[in-house]
Amino acid sequence: MSRDTVNRICAALPGAENSDPWGGGHDAWKVGGKMFAVVGTSGTGVSVKCPDVGTAEMLVEVGAAERAPYFHRSWVHLPFATTDAGALGHRIESSYATIRAGLPKKVRAALG
Repeated sequence: MSRDTVNRICAALPGAENSDPWGGGHDAWKVGGKMFAVVGTSGTGVSVKCPDVGTAEMLVEVGAAERAPYFHRSWVHLPFATTDAGALGHRIESSYATIRAGLPKKVRAALG
């Protein structure tokens, strides 16, 4: 798994846009202006939003993810070294769906 893998998965999602809001080489993927996936400058993994804090805590507890530094407790970090491709894709798509569902109806409709 790598930054390129994350970028390929995210770029395929409707309305997804990549930016570097903090400078220095971050890949922050957004839908409707809201972040759903971030690869930091170190490029060791991707941080994604979970539907709720309980899901994030469960993923950390079972060893499927780590606590995402600098983010709300509903975010987790998926290290590339220990996350398989299926889990990575699922978590990114779940994060995207969670963020997209919270967007205003008009914004969601414009995404296709």
